[in-house]
Amino acid sequence: MTLRDDEKLIRVALEVASAAPAGDVPVGAVVFAADGTELARAANSREATGDPTAHAEILALRAAARVHGDGWRLEGATLAVTLEPCTMCAGASVLARVERIVFGAWEPKTGAVGSLWDVVRDRRLTHRPQVRGGVLADECAGVLEEFFRTHRTPDATS
Repeated sequence: MTLRDDEKLIRVALEVASAAPAGDVPVGAVVFAADGTELARAANSREATGDPTAHAEILALRAAARVHGDGWRLEGATLAVTLEPCTMCAGASVLARVERIVFGAWEPKTGAVGSLWDVVRDRRLTHRPQVRGGVLADECAGVLEEFFRTHRTPDATS
């Protein structure tokens, strides 16, 4: 796929992120089949559900597995997400046999697809998704920066 194609996927994920429940970090994830058909979409819902595993990627992978038709295997699928996946989400993508991961903003504190760790490209794994990171990175990061600017409590010492 071309960068332009991947930008279209991330734009869909940005739409999804904008619909995140109030109080949840606005991360959006969309799973696309090999033919480009959208299988599932989800936004972070940890705060709304009280579920520590309710990351956008996990929710989208679960929903895609229900409709894909091959049980839990998402072979040929692309996961597009606005933020670099963490270790849980990267591991779930590997286990689901996702073909490609395309993400927007890099996450130097918890990123597991090239920043802090590179879980998905560990040579010991039997499945390693292709990765394209940094797609519309500034736009994706801007959404997150705006969220944290309005949701952080002011420092009492300043």
